[in-house]
Amino acid sequence: MTLVLYAAAALAEIAGCFAFWAWLRMARSPLWLIPGCLALVAFAWLLTRVEAAAAGRAYATYGGIYITAALLWLWRVEGVRPDRYDCAGTGLCLIGAAVIALSPHRG
Repeated sequence: MTLVLYAAAALAEIAGCFAFWAWLRMARSPLWLIPGCLALVAFAWLLTRVEAAAAGRAYATYGGIYITAALLWLWRVEGVRPDRYDCAGTGLCLIGAAVIALSPHRG
């Protein structure tokens, strides 16, 4: 369930931020900000639903998921295929996120 929450949070965050990007960088209507703000609220709410003893570790683990989701967005929504450096960087981030999420922590 944690992975589902992280993935949903990433989608909400990227969608919300993209709404602002579309408004400011692509000259879209300011009405894009309404669903954008709602998506960002959903992102924050979803991230608080993750089972974690400490917020910082939840956020750090989320970082790897976010980077992966951002590159999937790049590919599927923006039509730009990630290159080998994007994929290598994502792999490194996922390894780091896994180390943080799966290691035994004291306190």
